[in-house]
Amino acid sequence: QVQLVESGGGLVQPGGSLRLSCAASRSIFGINSQAWYRQAPGKQRELVARISSGGSTMYADSVMGRFTISRDNAGNTVNLQMNSLKPEDTAVYYCNVGTWVSGNYWGQGTQVTVSS
Repeated sequence: QVQLVESGGGLVQPGGSLRLSCAASRSIFGINSQAWYRQAPGKQRELVARISSGGSTMYADSVMGRFTISRDNAGNTVNLQMNSLKPEDTAVYYCNVGTWVSGNYWGQGTQVTVSS
């Protein structure tokens, strides 16, 4: 069973930066996309950023220009660089890997808190 392990969350002041990473426990066959979602208290989980197997990226309007999704060459690690953080970015961030053959994998989540 593949496990996704997120790291890099924490407490940061408004305007600060964090870098989240998500590493797979082993190579995943047939990846079609890798993404980061987030869920704030009392809200639904929302898509933050996604990178396709071909390298195309998309971002939620709320993070456009501030967040950058990337992955390593082997495709086993996906990162989310978050700059100019705002209090409304506070949430649990989840890594997601979508595949053609075995469905979706999810990480356990990492807390990001933006507060002064």
